[in-house]
Amino acid sequence: MKIETKVLAGTAILAALVFVLDYSMKASHLKIPFPWLPQLKFDFTGIPIALSLYLFGFVPGVFTSVTALVVILARSGDIVGASMKAVAELSTVVGLALALKATTKFRNVFSFASGIIVRCFVMFLLNLLLFPIGISPLIAAFNVIQGSISILGASSLHEIIKTRAPSLILKRLKSHQIADDGHS
Repeated sequence: MKIETKVLAGTAILAALVFVLDYSMKASHLKIPFPWLPQLKFDFTGIPIALSLYLFGFVPGVFTSVTALVVILARSGDIVGASMKAVAELSTVVGLALALKATTKFRNVFSFASGIIVRCFVMFLLNLLLFPIGISPLIAAFNVIQGSISILGASSLHEIIKTRAPSLILKRLKSHQIADDGHS
């Protein structure tokens, strides 16, 4: 598979941003605990992950999700927490990608809903291994909010980039990429 230089460089920059956001938010104590389950924390690392999907396609979105796993694991040594964060963000990317491929009408709304639904479903199943089913609604609420932060942040940045730096947006559709085809 031949990868364009723009895609490779952009993906590397967004993966580095995942690193910077994770470390800086942890060091500055800016990760915001979810009030009802304080072990779950809100952060902004999902924004560059979703943005890599919007700008460069599915494979870069997967790569930046895996970057989150490696970064969190290196920082904390917590395989469970790192895996859960990476899977949550990856499932958001998968949900977004499925909807972006499937529709052009109401694309933004449909992809937002799909990203959140896939994230919540996958995390519901994974969390059954760790937590009692009774707290599943709280975990779902957390994932709706965290997924919304990631998707809305990335989609807002994508819209800004489309207007201010349109040369960064891929114009063709490949089987492994979601590219901007002019529909919003």
